[in-house]
Amino acid sequence: MIDKRLFAVPGIIKILVTLVVLTGLQAFTILFQGIFLAKIIVALWEGTDFISVVSQVVVFAIAFLLRQLLVVFKNSLMAHFSDQAVESYRVQLLAKYAEIGPSVITKSGTGNAVTTLGVGLDNVKNYFQLLLIKVFDLGIIPWLILLYIFFLKWEQGLFLLLIFPVVILFFIILGLAAQSKADAEFANFKNLNNRFVDALRGLPTLKQLGLSQSYGAEIYNISEDYRKTTMRTLRIAITSTFALDFFTTLSIAIVAVFLGFDLMNGKMTLLPALSILVLAPEYFLPLRNFADDYHATLNGKNALTDVLTVIDMPSVPDQELLTLPSWQQDSELNLADVAFSYDTLPTLTNINVTAKGYQKIAIVGESGSGKSTLLKLLGGFLQPNAGSVIVNGQSLPHLTQKSWQQQFFYMPQSPYIFHASLRDNIKFYTPNTDDVTVESAITRAGLSPLVDDLPDGLDTIIGESGRQLSGGQAQRVALARMLLDSKRKVLLFDEPTAHLDIETEVELKQTMAPILANHLVFFATHRLHWLDQMDFVLVMANGEIVETGEPKALLADENSALNHLRHELYRGKLA
Repeated sequence: MIDKRLFAVPGIIKILVTLVVLTGLQAFTILFQGIFLAKIIVALWEGTDFISVVSQVVVFAIAFLLRQLLVVFKNSLMAHFSDQAVESYRVQLLAKYAEIGPSVITKSGTGNAVTTLGVGLDNVKNYFQLLLIKVFDLGIIPWLILLYIFFLKWEQGLFLLLIFPVVILFFIILGLAAQSKADAEFANFKNLNNRFVDALRGLPTLKQLGLSQSYGAEIYNISEDYRKTTMRTLRIAITSTFALDFFTTLSIAIVAVFLGFDLMNGKMTLLPALSILVLAPEYFLPLRNFADDYHATLNGKNALTDVLTVIDMPSVPDQELLTLPSWQQDSELNLADVAFSYDTLPTLTNINVTAKGYQKIAIVGESGSGKSTLLKLLGGFLQPNAGSVIVNGQSLPHLTQKSWQQQFFYMPQSPYIFHASLRDNIKFYTPNTDDVTVESAITRAGLSPLVDDLPDGLDTIIGESGRQLSGGQAQRVALARMLLDSKRKVLLFDEPTAHLDIETEVELKQTMAPILANHLVFFATHRLHWLDQMDFVLVMANGEIVETGEPKALLADENSALNHLRHELYRGKLA
């Protein structure tokens, strides 16, 4: 129920000590409240004037008021602590996503990451607020009450002591069943989020293919699975609550029956008997409250496990090894026998690459050949499982180096356009750039027609909830971003024109060609007309580099793997 890593939260020890003190005081107020309530009832039963019991009523009222104030103060204290702890987790989680995000997102899915940062942390907050208070209530209040009952009549105290573990046993049995159902519910919830986010991101493609309705039906089926698992969890939760209420009510009834017998037989007076009867429900109340909130905290516990699992992921080691002020004409990068695998599935094997100065290197191959994975290794988004990386004679375990990350631009198939003005999108990486430089970059990237067409020019809001850009326009925005930082001399392109029509691609190619000059370029593509802009080509198949050389020489060889790939692509287009 309690994750041990919870005790590593800053300030948790101080909070726990405070809760112990406050809960102890609360237990004494409950005792005084019960004792003086019994005294008041007995005195009035015996015909005492109300004036004579006013002082006892005042003590009862003070005890009752203090009890409620302590409850309010404990809830306020835990709410403040929960807010701080969750915000701390949020900052750590965002920092971890920023550090190793691509690999986390690849494994768990975008929807799961969004859920963890949003609803997941909200559940963690509820978990903190509910759990610790109920645990300390259960650990302190019943036992102080039981000691007093033992003092009044040990037989009743012994019965209550023996019945307590029996009630807990039934609660544990039903709680374990609820836990397994809650785990299944939470897993279905994450699956639903992943599929829903993927559906939203891929909705244009699904619509174009006429699959939106069928995919909507699939989302509905997943949501139905989530609804059913939720209802199964609720059924067990309601059953466990009923069982707990039944056993506690039955136990109190048994205590009342035996107290009645003792009163009729003259073995007890009314005051201690009534005190025991008033305090018996208070004895079981913390357990009932804990059971009520136990099911509410199950999702919080699962969410906390997910949050801490991500936060506790090992950081990428040795990120300060490389010292590379700027990539120069004489700089050199070597990958020797590099291998990479997702989990246990080999993706890249025996990768050997040498890049010097301002070479332009094409990475070609069929879909699934490993082009994008190799680019992610070159960008430091992934770390190799084997092999060595050498930059200017410096041996490195990987390219997740801050000095290297300051050297390159990465352009994926669909550059992300932020919800901001066109000006802010272009200046995203270099926010201090002056307007003259921005205008120059716009002209060179071929964005002038777009700027002229926008109602507010560079101040027009684009991206989600703003003006939507076409694929070619988004690529030109990415090119303008590149042009604003002349210090970055390494360019990584991951099939940047894969989703563009031929006319748009030709126009973009004319814009990009001058930008490639004086840069080290790695250009992953399956459109071989880009080879006329390249100095060198790596042909990949099944996660390996099967051929290297100058494009013209390889194309002149009818038996080369590059020509074989060209013929395969040509036949694929005809099909």
